[in-house]
Amino acid sequence: MDASRLTAFFEENFTRYDELGASVCIWHQGEIGLSLGGGFWDRQKNRKWTTETPVLIWSATKALASTCLLHLCDRENITLSRHVAEFWPEYAKNGKAETTLSHILSHQAGQPALREADVKVLDHEEVARVLERQEPFWQPGAFHGYHARTYGFLVDELIRRIAGIHVGQYFRDIFGNPLRLDLWIGIPRELAEDVAPIQAPRKANDRPEEEPFYKALADPASLTRQAFSTPVGLPAPSQMNRLEVRTHVLPSFGGIGTAESLAKFYYRTFCEPNYFSRERIQQISATVASGIDQILKIPTAFSSGFMKDPVADNGDKLRQLFGPSASAFGQPGAGGSHAFADPENEMAFAYVMNQMEPGVFPNPKSLRLVRSAYDQRV
Repeated sequence: MDASRLTAFFEENFTRYDELGASVCIWHQGEIGLSLGGGFWDRQKNRKWTTETPVLIWSATKALASTCLLHLCDRENITLSRHVAEFWPEYAKNGKAETTLSHILSHQAGQPALREADVKVLDHEEVARVLERQEPFWQPGAFHGYHARTYGFLVDELIRRIAGIHVGQYFRDIFGNPLRLDLWIGIPRELAEDVAPIQAPRKANDRPEEEPFYKALADPASLTRQAFSTPVGLPAPSQMNRLEVRTHVLPSFGGIGTAESLAKFYYRTFCEPNYFSRERIQQISATVASGIDQILKIPTAFSSGFMKDPVADNGDKLRQLFGPSASAFGQPGAGGSHAFADPENEMAFAYVMNQMEPGVFPNPKSLRLVRSAYDQRV
């Protein structure tokens, strides 16, 4: 493929958009069509960034966790319409008996936050106990709202109940090791020092379309604030650089990896019938929930385990995080990391970086590359 325009946009990220270190990778029709890395590992610019540099991918981790639960359900012949309490009996308390696996995977469970404000984010067992005993914030299935922190705990606990291992181990056993991915939910301690340190945003958000979210986030009494602050802990991006955090299993926002491995994961899993049948991939791609998000306060859409682009009444996409295809799905991460699969066009995309930018969704650093990839019919 002619990657000259994509390369020019990527290189411009470091001059026009103040990128520090970053990688982009695009898989297309069975092979890597583009893989670039540039910039620096550290703020002092003492260490070069390469395509092999691992970095925190924030909420893009949710896609890895979702895929593990979907794979486990396929393996055990468990339909997503079954109730969570069949596998996690204690979860049936306080109005949650009818919650389905589909509700969990599509952010419809009504559990975007904890009602007990002092539970620590690194204490999986206590978070799970609070989730199972508390009343949901809305009737499961009635609405959808981004479960920013709690999502990973819900998915991980289900995997522990059904498979007997945590989601980080399941990911490595089924995907990471067989596909030889530099991608982890809880990186091994011996590799943790090589992870590029994440850098906090240096400016305020300037996207008017996201103002409803930031207005809600600023309100201490809002469910939006609760969703992004409970369970408590790790409030500053710099805290994610701690060794004990990098090695901890945090399936909502603690994954670490390279763009090459993230794109390969999406391609081998969802653009080829290696793990799921073609029919099952179509089902996974289908939108399950859409409309105004109870947490983000703007239109969002979700399939079973992934974010989708919401569409208007006329069928046009309201935004194109995942390109023009209706089949595309993925999961962005805080600050600018971004990844998705497009089974229809046999393409997978991943962008990772260490200099965060403000904003709910990906920014021009990656979105220009997405648009250019489709413009050139990658």
